[in-house]
Amino acid sequence: MGKLYETIDERLRAFITSQPMFFVATAPSAGGHVNVSPKGYQDTFAVTGPKTVAYLDLYGSGSETIAHLRDNGRITIMFCSFARQPKIVRLHGTGRVVRPDSASWAALIGHFGDGHAGTRAIVTVDVSRVSDSCGYSVPYMEVVGERGMLDEQHGRRAPADWVPRVQRNAASIDGLPALEPDHPAPGQRVIRSVNG
Repeated sequence: MGKLYETIDERLRAFITSQPMFFVATAPSAGGHVNVSPKGYQDTFAVTGPKTVAYLDLYGSGSETIAHLRDNGRITIMFCSFARQPKIVRLHGTGRVVRPDSASWAALIGHFGDGHAGTRAIVTVDVSRVSDSCGYSVPYMEVVGERGMLDEQHGRRAPADWVPRVQRNAASIDGLPALEPDHPAPGQRVIRSVNG
């Protein structure tokens, strides 16, 4: 039987931070495609408070989450245990995108590992609903290890290689705006003078 929680308590925090991956779900306001993205690298997620979480957003094949958050802010993050404990935890809330040149970047980046060359942004979430449910049908699997392929690929990119990547991430598959034209490529950390 599922349960609602007022906050992310220490027991839930321990469960969340022990999961090797999580899933992020977002949707646009009017029609369009619902998006669900699997996220790996255990050091890319952090519980930052009783009702706040954040994760490193790494460059991938699209920019749906950023576009949907810019559109309406709605986000759900799901953790499911593939180990012995059959449990699922969902965090519903409102997310925002923190750019690498934002004034708030320095206060957030310390929550994460520093070996991710392809970091695009940090997504922060104000959590409004915390719930769990059984994971009785989720398969029991053992984690062999993390794949280093994304970090390795990003680490091989020259600074000029990031320009077309930023441009490709300018819009979602539905044409919603995602990355702004001046979004800094990885390695650029110039602080903007506007509120971030």
